[in-house]
Parts: sequence; C-alpha cells; structure tokens
Amino acid sequence: MDITDLGKRILAGERRALARGITLVESHRADHRARATDLLEWLGQHGRQALRIGLSGTPGVGKSTFIESFGMMLIGQGQRVAVLAVDPSSTRSGGSILGDKTRMDRLSREPAAFIRPSPSQTHLGGVARRSREAVALCEAAGFDVVLIETVGVGQSETVVAEMSDLFLLLLAPAGGDELQGVKRGIMEMADLILVNKADGDLKPAATRTCSDYAGALRLLRKRIQDPAGFPKAMMVSAMQESGLTEAWDEMRTLVGWRKENGHWNGRRSAQSRYWFNEDVRQALLARLQEDGVRAEMQRLGDLVASGEMTPSSAAREVLQAHLAR
Repeated sequence: MDITDLGKRILAGERRALARGITLVESHRADHRARATDLLEWLGQHGRQALRIGLSGTPGVGKSTFIESFGMMLIGQGQRVAVLAVDPSSTRSGGSILGDKTRMDRLSREPAAFIRPSPSQTHLGGVARRSREAVALCEAAGFDVVLIETVGVGQSETVVAEMSDLFLLLLAPAGGDELQGVKRGIMEMADLILVNKADGDLKPAATRTCSDYAGALRLLRKRIQDPAGFPKAMMVSAMQESGLTEAWDEMRTLVGWRKENGHWNGRRSAQSRYWFNEDVRQALLARLQEDGVRAEMQRLGDLVASGEMTPSSAAREVLQAHLAR
C-alpha cells in the first residue's frame, strides 16, 4: 500500500489501516523502517495529539481490570481510547502471550476502543521497541486518550514516562513492607498513585496503604511542574468501578494546570529531544550488529579474553574503525 494512501486511511480512523501501520513501525526490516519513517513524517504534519497516560504496577495488582473499567468510563463520556499493552516476549522465538485482549473482553468489543498488545522484543524492562511510534499512529487515528501499559515495576517506567503526559502507578492494598519495596525513583515519576482493590474486606488495608503513600509523597521534593497537592495518592476499585471518575478529574486538573502554566509544551519538547538521542543511540548500536563489525568484535573479544588486549583499547579500536566514518 502507498504510504500516502495508508496515512489517509489512518487519519480517517480505519482500524485495519492503524493495525497495519503499527505492524510497519514494529518491523525490524530496513525497508520497513524507511517506510515507517516516511509514514510518521507524513502524519506528523497534521498535528493531532492525544492525552498519553502511562500505567505501571506490580503483577496481580489489576492493571488490565483497571484499564478496562477506566476505558469504559472514558468511552461513556464520549472519548475514544487506545490501549497499547506490552507483554513479555520469548527470548528465543520472540513470541508473546498477548493475553490482554482476552482480559479486556468488554473494552475489546467497543467500536471506540483499540487494543494493541505488542511483544516487548526483550527491550528494556518490557517496553516495546516502537511503542512511541505506535502512540503517534494512535494519535493520528483520532484517539483522545492513549493508555500505555508496562509489564511491571522496573526500568521500563523511565522509558514510559518519556512518552507519556501523565504517569500512573497502580498498587494493591498491602502492609507497610510494600512501601519499602517500591523504588523511590518510580514514586518520583508518578503523577498519581492509585491504590486498587479498595473494596470489601480489603478496603481498610487500602485506606492504610493510601495514607502511607500520601505521607511518603509529602516527603518527596515538590516538582515545579505540579500544582499544590500533586503528586497524590487515591483509592480506586476497578472491579466495582468506584473512584475512577474522581481519578479522571484529578488527571484533567493536573493537565489543565500544566497547560495554563506552560509546562505542557516544555515537557513534550524535552521528550522529543530524549527520543532523538535514543534514536541516534539505537542506530549506532545497530551498526555494531552488522556482519563485518560482529566478526571484528569476536576477534577482539578473543584477544581481550586471552589477556592480549585490554577492554578499553579493544573498544577504542572498534569505535575508530567502524563508527568514525
């Protein structure tokens, strides 16, 4: 299909065209990467934007249930919702479980929703290699909100935060020990901490957990891009669909404040610079995977292993010979 024709179909909101575009940007083939770049350039001229929400949480916290309930609530308010859910990949076959569509049965049947489970391809912490470009395609297709789900708590949160306007950390009711297990860096990135499963017998534990995290957030240094009271911790129940409207109201309040105070465009500009640097870094790493370079690295690696060369001198030789062109 011609790139311009595919782009027009994506702009028209055709789901099959959007799926085809995402498959194109996820491809490893050099000719596909070139076509994907052309497609993104063409679509970028139309300037469509969506609210990008990154979401993470420990396994079993109820991310899929939350996304389905939250997505259904947004659709009920007239929003179009895209979900990019990244599943663990096999390091041998590259295969993926891709179970999110089965776990989001109601949302997957909604015409105003689009769910794309993507294998992580063993990339950093489970974030799909081209999730950022898939987000851009969903924006071009006219979706109002794009939810980006990570595999779990880990290094991937840093990457997701660099492609999101808001970052949510979903937690389950637990004792105080869990507070010690959540890295400070992840808490500092979170715009909202949502304590899920705040219902039934777990509600008292959820109340205590929410209070613990609210106290922890107050101890962290206030960020200049946030209004008073943010970041904050809240209780929700995805199963009972309670607290979701209140959480959405807080998200809109934060987004509105950032736009009014000039932080919105600055954040997106900084993210664009980050991804420029990442693309250059990935292109340089790809050069090192070329056949001739790999053979040279194998030869030098043998010399390093035998003690005939130091790691630093061998690395300098590779860089001077293959990356200084």
